[in-house]
Amino acid sequence: MSSVPSAFPPGHVEHVSVVIRHRVHPGHGSDYERWLARIMPVAAHWPGHLGVSVIRPAQGGAPYTVVVRFDSAAHLEAWLASAERTMLVEEVRPLLVDGVDATEAHPGPEFWFTPPGASPPRRWKQVLLTLAVIYPLTLLVPPLWQPLFTRWPWLGGWLLGHFLVALTIVLLVVCLIMPALTRVLAGWLSR
Repeated sequence: MSSVPSAFPPGHVEHVSVVIRHRVHPGHGSDYERWLARIMPVAAHWPGHLGVSVIRPAQGGAPYTVVVRFDSAAHLEAWLASAERTMLVEEVRPLLVDGVDATEAHPGPEFWFTPPGASPPRRWKQVLLTLAVIYPLTLLVPPLWQPLFTRWPWLGGWLLGHFLVALTIVLLVVCLIMPALTRVLAGWLSR
């Protein structure tokens, strides 16, 4: 059974990511994919779940890397210790080369910038990449919401309107753009 490493200070409230690496026996990739299709919806319904990204191996022998994000260390620990996850992990063990469910937990957005097996990049690179992603979204997302704000003015109120724009940007950055961009720029980030 996995648990959140003690790297998190007591009462840690920022969102967290758990990185799970599974090395699958050759010829069992489709079995593993079916298992992923079963476990991901179970995790998605768990309290505090923010999303999942799967990095599939580019060549034989490389591990699958699954990044699951939660809103707090407490919710992550509850998922990792849950009976549902324990049962599903036991089911997948025969497909794994070493039978190990290797997990690492990362606070906040650290995993965005740290491709598997790399050390975290310099802060200026993190700032530059984050700005390059978020700045264009702050220009593009509000106009996309504008037709709905015009049609339903209560939706575009000061608090709710800003919340919807911010939520859209955060979801795009965390679930879509940053995981893909860090894979593409892994060489630059790790130099």
